[in-house]
Amino acid sequence: MRIFSDLHIHGRYSRATSKDLSIENLEKYAKIKGINLLGTGDFTHPLWLRELKDKLREDGSGILKTKSGFNFLLQTEVSLMYTQGGKGRKIHLLLFAPDFETVESINDWLSKRGRLDYDGRPVFGISAPEFAEGIKGIDERIEIVPAHAWTPWFGIFGSATGFDSVEECFQDQSKHIRMLETGLSSDPEMNWRISRLDRYSLISNSDSHSFWPWRIGREMNVNDLKELSYDSLMKSFTTRRGFLETIEVDPAYGKYHYDGHRMCNISMSPQYAIKHKNICPVCGRPLTIGVLHRVEELADRPAGFVPEGAVPFRRIIPLAELISALTGAALSSKNVMSKYYALIQKFGSEVEVLLNADGEKLRLEFGDELAEAVLKNREGKLEVIPGYDGVYGILKIGDKLVSTEDEDNEHGNSVKKEQKGKNSQRGLLEFS
Repeated sequence: MRIFSDLHIHGRYSRATSKDLSIENLEKYAKIKGINLLGTGDFTHPLWLRELKDKLREDGSGILKTKSGFNFLLQTEVSLMYTQGGKGRKIHLLLFAPDFETVESINDWLSKRGRLDYDGRPVFGISAPEFAEGIKGIDERIEIVPAHAWTPWFGIFGSATGFDSVEECFQDQSKHIRMLETGLSSDPEMNWRISRLDRYSLISNSDSHSFWPWRIGREMNVNDLKELSYDSLMKSFTTRRGFLETIEVDPAYGKYHYDGHRMCNISMSPQYAIKHKNICPVCGRPLTIGVLHRVEELADRPAGFVPEGAVPFRRIIPLAELISALTGAALSSKNVMSKYYALIQKFGSEVEVLLNADGEKLRLEFGDELAEAVLKNREGKLEVIPGYDGVYGILKIGDKLVSTEDEDNEHGNSVKKEQKGKNSQRGLLEFS
């Protein structure tokens, strides 16, 4: 059984999320995307949890189902803010749980340490070791996964508030960490450069704040299972047996890949940031150090190294964004969506179009330009101007540009995007 999963999303009670998020919309657009397993998001929030219990049924497998049989896995994200080693730390963690009873126990434990009702991603002043010990004391089957592990502000390895290793963060509780989430601004190839990360399985998810198909599943996991259950999926992830691949956007597309300073419209590679002593050449303030720079700091292997037993991956840009780049129309415009749905109707799902659709059929039905873009995308050969300091990267096809609409994702706050023309002339062109 081939499972395409996106196991990090949010419900409508999280900050900066679509108010139209619902189980029905998530199921509808997941099917269009080609996903057959979604995380529930935000099981810590009492109102969202009530909706999950109302709309999803348990059957003992650890996988919840809608009335029509679509699959969900209980998942949430929490934020830990505390001080360790004389430095303020801000770490986001994913939790996977096998059933509602376990979720209730998690929520009971957390409610004694802070509020659950003010945001779908609650904040606690608990250290990572205390959190891991408490959560694993509830049920050993709960998985704790450092979310978007490299992003500057809330990643376990983030340049602003993070650590240099899992062991430094979780201390004597690091034995409980078995997976890391790569995040949009990094991919497995970047993580493979750090030998001490070889023991952790690398999973990829969207951290989506809406149900639109250019959001959910923009990063996903592909597993081959004899049967779908919570235990079989977690075993596949952690042993890497039946864990076939991950689908990643080009890490340059993420909001924190390069170093930069958003207020000054300056972006630069790590080499040039070091040359400028990590200081913005416009305002003289420190740059936000991006994921690529941070990986370089911790790497003990050359670029391109592939460890034994590594799960492969593919770099794929969402279909709607390809169409938007080619047409010059907004992602949600009628022009883009009509072409998008025509492709879905022809090939069955976005996953089929992006990964499997025959090139000649694409050319005959939809023209050379789109077919070429899809095939180049499949080969990881599309050009992306790197994102930086909370600004998404820009897809460049010929002289056509598209940048994803602003949405809170790996950072804690929504970031207002510049216009495409301004983005295309970033300081990156001067300093990279």
